[in-house]
Amino acid sequence: MFGKRSGKCQSLLRTKAKSEELVTPMISIRDTPGGATFQVRVQPRAKKNAIVGEVGEALKLALTAPPVEGRANEACVKFLAEVLNVARSSVTIAAGESSRNKVIRVAGLTAEQVRKRLK
Repeated sequence: MFGKRSGKCQSLLRTKAKSEELVTPMISIRDTPGGATFQVRVQPRAKKNAIVGEVGEALKLALTAPPVEGRANEACVKFLAEVLNVARSSVTIAAGESSRNKVIRVAGLTAEQVRKRLK
């Protein structure tokens, strides 16, 4: 009687496990000599700045800034610096300045530290 779980209990356990998986970012974060790097996909002209999910191995960001004269890039760096609790100068766009898909480099943090701060 006590050794078996009811179907409802097992279903709740599976649901909880799935929701915990969704919270943990599955993006690829790599350690490099210059710092930790990861990919982002930027959605400019959003209602608010936010991390809205994942697209493949990239973190999807919604930014209020328009993609004009580097404003979205500046907003991306500023937002990620706030989220990761580092100085703006520590966050740089390593690749993709004129694209929605970018590679971000965070100096002074390891991949594991970035992963923990993004949770």
